[in-house]
Amino acid sequence: MNGAWAEARRLLVMRLDNIGDVVMTGPVLRALKENQPGVHLTLMASPGGSKAAALLPWVDDVLTWRVVWQDLGRLPFDPAREMEMIEAMKAGGYDGAVVLTSFKQTPHPAGYASYLAGIPLRLGESKEWGGGVLTDEVPAAPDGLHQAERNLRLVEHAGLRVRDRSLGLRVPEEARSSVAGILEDHGVAAGSPYLLLSPWTSARSRNYPTDRFAVAARRVSEETGWPVVVSGTEADRERGKALLGLLGDRGVNLIGSTDLAGLAALVEGAGLLLTSNTSTMHIADALRTPEVVLFAGTELEEQWRPRHAPHRLLRRETSCSPCYAFTCPYAQECLDIPPGEAAEACLSLLSKVGVNTQRG
Repeated sequence: MNGAWAEARRLLVMRLDNIGDVVMTGPVLRALKENQPGVHLTLMASPGGSKAAALLPWVDDVLTWRVVWQDLGRLPFDPAREMEMIEAMKAGGYDGAVVLTSFKQTPHPAGYASYLAGIPLRLGESKEWGGGVLTDEVPAAPDGLHQAERNLRLVEHAGLRVRDRSLGLRVPEEARSSVAGILEDHGVAAGSPYLLLSPWTSARSRNYPTDRFAVAARRVSEETGWPVVVSGTEADRERGKALLGLLGDRGVNLIGSTDLAGLAALVEGAGLLLTSNTSTMHIADALRTPEVVLFAGTELEEQWRPRHAPHRLLRRETSCSPCYAFTCPYAQECLDIPPGEAAEACLSLLSKVGVNTQRG
């Protein structure tokens, strides 16, 4: 890196959104370690996003915080909480803060917090002038730029040389062993192929209908002979009952059975992932697992799509896309995709990557 950044030995990398957003910081974290051997990297992330740190081998420490400028109205009024955050940041003794944001976010609240914490170097990308909040303020990239490239463009501005622009993860060995044992307990032998179905997201507007997911997955299972392993969180157990009922004896219920590292191990071992546009899409891209994504029109594909894993993205063009809404006020026309079309996309992709989809 250039100038004072080249002398920095303790850096705070701030990405305060969800798991998928944090997974996409991997190329920046890798490049920082490669450019400045011995640099200590602390990832500052939300409680949810912090879970991804275990998969990012370049992270030395994690500072978990739910910041008020990313809050959706759930945090109570409590200025003392924000002062506590400043003190926690100050205690890290950081030489610089790298503020990673999406195209619609401002870096200035995070930059100002870093300023108050006494962090001398503060790097961010901004569409608006922020005074002296940032020491290195990068003009905004085009809105349609892929998020991973947006992150890399920011640090390249500070002189970072990037060797590898792809996503990357490390699946902990204990997670691999644990997941292998769980699958064995459900009759899925070690090393045998399976379809991983990850149907749910945190935003209702991005959820492909559960019954259609089940029909598509069952068709793929019938064609390949593979079991359908269903993943999800503890909160998905109730709504998973109908889906598992439609899958019948082809379904393997792992809803609520794994943590994020375990989910990554499931993605790594899958012959194919069938999912919505959620964190599993990015995990599969990092692990090069073939994937078919029911991609809602809430976001632009070019901002988030897989770049290195074999994939198919399915959605319908609509006049309201991209809406960035958590709930759809219409009838989710962007996801009005027949399950047969989703199944055919899966089988076509498997054929392309050299998997024989004919049983026997």
